Amino acid sequence: MRMIPSIPHRTASLAERRIFDRLEAAFANDDGLRLTAFHSLNLTDHAYKRIGEIDFLIVGRAGIFVLEIKGGGVGCRNGAWHTIDRSGQQNPLRESPFRQAESALYALTNKLQAGLPAPIWSQFVRGYGVILPDCHWSVTSAEWDSAMLADVGTSRNLEQWLEGLFSYWRQRDRHREPDDAALDALTRFLRPDFDVAVPLHVQLDELAERVTALTEDQMRMLDVVDANPRVICCGGAGTGKTFLAMELARRWTALDRKVLLVCRSPWLKRWLETKFALPGVTVAIAHTVSTAARRLGIEHFDALIVDEGQDLLELDALERLGGVLDGALERGRWCFFHDINNQAGFFGAPNPDALALLEVCAPVAVPLTTNCRNTRQILDKVQSTLGADMGVHGSGDGPRVVEHRVATSAEAVRVLAAEIERMIGAGGLLSNEVSLLSPRPLADSVVASLPSELLSRIIALDEYSMRTFPPNGISFAEIRNFKGLENEAIIVVDLPKPGETAAINANHYVGMSRARSLLSMIFSD
Repeated sequence: MRMIPSIPHRTASLAERRIFDRLEAAFANDDGLRLTAFHSLNLTDHAYKRIGEIDFLIVGRAGIFVLEIKGGGVGCRNGAWHTIDRSGQQNPLRESPFRQAESALYALTNKLQAGLPAPIWSQFVRGYGVILPDCHWSVTSAEWDSAMLADVGTSRNLEQWLEGLFSYWRQRDRHREPDDAALDALTRFLRPDFDVAVPLHVQLDELAERVTALTEDQMRMLDVVDANPRVICCGGAGTGKTFLAMELARRWTALDRKVLLVCRSPWLKRWLETKFALPGVTVAIAHTVSTAARRLGIEHFDALIVDEGQDLLELDALERLGGVLDGALERGRWCFFHDINNQAGFFGAPNPDALALLEVCAPVAVPLTTNCRNTRQILDKVQSTLGADMGVHGSGDGPRVVEHRVATSAEAVRVLAAEIERMIGAGGLLSNEVSLLSPRPLADSVVASLPSELLSRIIALDEYSMRTFPPNGISFAEIRNFKGLENEAIIVVDLPKPGETAAINANHYVGMSRARSLLSMIFSD
């Protein structure tokens, strides 16, 4: 079902958010019904409210239907209705949910009659329903019929219940089916009264304050790390490993230590060199550490920091690192940041003997459990879909995660173009805040088939472009090369839906976890 707006209107009601997702998933095969659901439609001419509000208004060939949503428990004593929150607190209602929906429909009908010609509004069947998504409802009354109410059971199959609701009101209010012109006119009339959702760029600005608080909390972890000569920091994507690595480097260089910061990815190396150009810090990829020492005219570094260490759990790599560290791995000062999930699938499985070698050095284990990159919505999606541990909290509430499943390349191109427009055009994001990620090179990706005008705005990243990342435009990268990096909004393409193949979990995990605030996935069959 088409949703207006495309993301839930800002609301404290978790019940409304759940119903929003269920409505969006309903009637995937529209079959000509042309259904649109408006969320949180304002009514300026309510019978007894200065501003009334319809939780959801469904409009289509089936008619016009007001839906009233009541989360938590609902009760009635001596004719007085109330809701019951999770703590058991009763909150009085002015009237029953059925009367709320009926009066909202009456107010809406008055607006339609005043603002539209009779030949348009009179074509539509009009009705209402109540959804209680947290209650098992078995109460009967003369005030409502069973078809008008969906409880915790029936609301799970919202499409089936809505079909019954449509049929119920069509039997009571016999009108002919509206034509396309009437439906278009009604939709245009309703949109100006709709309270449009907060633009994406405004939501992302609010998230920045939350991230600042989280990173301050994680800075306290540095005291533990700094107090011990050898440390293994483990945490999932987004738990601040790279951030903490750079702050640790600042502390150690302030003590005149020569610090070696190592990773495996050349892309990440270039980005780290530019983003955190610190005197006394040498950034290198693992197989060039001896060369890095010779260029400085030294035999050993005073301290070692390893980022994305899950990619370096190999005996040969650890031998190279120990060879350039004062005191070697057994007695030297080092901190090893690694991901507990399967990012290392790109470079082969970690060698258990390599991890055992580190543990022989008696390091202190510091778990990173606070996610400071991803919104709660992204965090929940990655963890529920892939089972990956990415910490808790997240950076706060953000836009919902969007998933599309396409059957053809042409459909994938159309959906991708629409997602870019949603983020940059309607959402107000800057072009450089959006990155497109694929397991394939650009020439083999669906991205290459975008219209030429849009394709010209996309910049294919390489190792050297990391010096100026993000670029002045929409960026594209292969997922394996984007490890350790992030952007405000990520669109993942050219992947099957998770769970349908076990071979590319690393692609799903890395691609999905790169998004700070906005994640869209276009899955291909």
